[in-house]
Amino acid sequence: MNARKIQPPFLKPGDEVAIISPSSYIEEDLLIEAVAFLEKWGLKVRSGKNAAKRNGPFAGNDEERLNDLQEMTNDPDIKAVFCSRGGYGLLRIIKGVDFSTLSKNPKWYSGFSDITILHTWLNDVCGVISIHGEMPVNFNNTVKTRDTFSSLKQALFGDFLPLEWQGNFFRTGDVSGELTGGNLSLIYSLMGTRAEPLTRGKILFIEEVGECYYHVDRMLTSLKLAGKLDGLAALVVGGMNEIAESKIPWGKSIEKTILDIVSEYNYPVFFSFPAGHVADNRAFYIGKQAKIEVNSARAILSYI
Repeated sequence: MNARKIQPPFLKPGDEVAIISPSSYIEEDLLIEAVAFLEKWGLKVRSGKNAAKRNGPFAGNDEERLNDLQEMTNDPDIKAVFCSRGGYGLLRIIKGVDFSTLSKNPKWYSGFSDITILHTWLNDVCGVISIHGEMPVNFNNTVKTRDTFSSLKQALFGDFLPLEWQGNFFRTGDVSGELTGGNLSLIYSLMGTRAEPLTRGKILFIEEVGECYYHVDRMLTSLKLAGKLDGLAALVVGGMNEIAESKIPWGKSIEKTILDIVSEYNYPVFFSFPAGHVADNRAFYIGKQAKIEVNSARAILSYI
């Protein structure tokens, strides 16, 4: 049984939060719009010095991105840290971050995609709960659903509602366990590191975008060989978007690819979870004890 992790205090109007770019940069106009978006929630917003800086694909060099993340982590006045976007870059700096202040002053960190690195480090190294949710780069993206943003606000302010969805479910049954995971490529990239994901007994969430079918198969097979798919409470599959064929056709769907890999296990597998690189990208907690109940063709995620 895994020990319960530290849950940061929920936000309230008037709290100060930060937007930083620990991976790729955000355009200045989108950063300004994101600040205004959060201010409408009654929050004070501080932007990282290097949030919109450019250094190739990154928001400044490694030292500059690390400094922004460290500054907002150290400052007790900052109650939540929003990562402006994904892309690539957190893996290059995560080892240098000192998270020791979180034991006395925990705070929320929010994002997804490349921010999976941060979620996993916070959860499995620091023992702190975080939020998998939409990022500032998309705060005014009209393609995103209303639930994308309302669920993020609810998660931050402590008003989280049970998350219901429909999809293809296999070996269904009610389950409970700590919810962990994120982007499959980033989970895969942490194997053999200090933050190698701890998955046994947990509900593992995965999502992916822009990979080939055989890449997904290879990453999941690697996780399987490492024992990371053994003993799960359940496997939850979110958006699997823009999965492409290679020169030689793969010949089966992404659902069939995943089901073949986990066919020997007896835990439930839930597809179409509304999170990831999709229009309906709902927020949820990473590292918190959760349960999934099944009612006919619907599944309901809530927290214990």
